[in-house]
Amino acid sequence: MRGGDGGSRWVQDRIDRYGPVSKLSLFGTPTVLLAGPAANKFLFFSSALSTRQPRSVQRILGENSILDLHGADHRRVRGALLEFLRPDMLKMYVGRIDAEVRRHVEENWAGRGTVTVLPLMKRLTFDIISALLFGLQRGAVRDALAGDFAHMMKGMWAIPANLPFTAFSRSLKASGRARRVLAGITREKKAGRRQPEHGKAPRSNDLITCLLGLTDSHGERLLSDEEIVDNAMVALIAGHDTSSILMTFMVRHLANDDATLAGKI
Repeated sequence: MRGGDGGSRWVQDRIDRYGPVSKLSLFGTPTVLLAGPAANKFLFFSSALSTRQPRSVQRILGENSILDLHGADHRRVRGALLEFLRPDMLKMYVGRIDAEVRRHVEENWAGRGTVTVLPLMKRLTFDIISALLFGLQRGAVRDALAGDFAHMMKGMWAIPANLPFTAFSRSLKASGRARRVLAGITREKKAGRRQPEHGKAPRSNDLITCLLGLTDSHGERLLSDEEIVDNAMVALIAGHDTSSILMTFMVRHLANDDATLAGKI
């Protein structure tokens, strides 16, 4: 743990005071804090435990997200999501990612002496996710969804007080708007699949199209519309900060290392 990190100091102080296993209340939920290699092994390899998100996160992301499913339901949803992320399918998305990156660089970087990298990387990551997961093109809908996504993230780990002036309340409202957008996209894509003149849409178009096309051994849809929307919300959030922060540090490394920038290593 880094001594300069406030969260790390708090955890270390608690371990020093109460030991590697202690009880507390976190976001209004009874919680057990486990620390150390033995605790990590117990947590991740024990079948007696099941992970669950705080109620505040569950309310924002939905009741049917993979983060809160267990057993057969978890395996069913996980298998459906992995269908979209197979290596052979990922190759199909390179061209669309390249187009988003080129447009982003041309509009936000070209001709500018100074740029603030992290906000730009966050928007680039959001645009790529929106295109690949939802098939959402540039325009007012994507811009509105980006704003709602930012409000969702601010309230994700806030105190879960649903009062008009709180970040959690704004996050819930933004989540509702985002869910309505994704539900509308799901309805449109499902209706498009029913129109014979358009033919059957290829499953690899985007995540929602892929999930709509998955069926079980009896020909029944693998996921309901509600499950698709909830897990699309999870997919939107899961890859955002990790990707944007990684790209920010990549740019920082290039800016501070002339040899790397020149391609000499």
